[in-house]
Amino acid sequence: MINLPNILSFARLLAAPVAIMLMLEGRFTACFWLFVAAGVTDAVDGWIATRFDARTEFGAYLDPLADKALVVSTYLMLGYLGHIPSWLVVLVVFRDVLIIGGAMVAYVILGDFRSRPLIISKVNTAVQIALVAIVLARLGLGIGQPNFDLSLAYVAGATTLLSGFAYLWQWGRRLARADGGE
Repeated sequence: MINLPNILSFARLLAAPVAIMLMLEGRFTACFWLFVAAGVTDAVDGWIATRFDARTEFGAYLDPLADKALVVSTYLMLGYLGHIPSWLVVLVVFRDVLIIGGAMVAYVILGDFRSRPLIISKVNTAVQIALVAIVLARLGLGIGQPNFDLSLAYVAGATTLLSGFAYLWQWGRRLARADGGE
């Protein structure tokens, strides 16, 4: 359970409250670099886990939890501070609550419920992370344009909606099959 990939995931989980603090203090440059470091640890922990057969069940839950904690907390703070649209914050948070709630319902009904990320979900995560990085780079490093942020926010909103609906569709079909409906 305690191995390097899990330690890196746990460090990423701890980065979420640090990112919140940095944004509240207006230290966007430090927050940008923390976010970049978190992205690097996400790639590295997955590579190590796969390359050295260090995958654990604990890590399978910790890794996406750390990712979601960091993404959701940065969306909440950037929205609160007025740097991304509030409608997008609501959409991102609601989608994640919907996915977690749907997984819990499916687990209760189906028993051992495992779901792999959908391609649209991976695209959505990449777009959401890119938006945070671009907004933090603009605020902290002075790189970028607010109009580009807004355009990317619309893309993030669209992929968030598509991903949420795709999960609902997938789970609905699985639940219908389990209930004898298909």
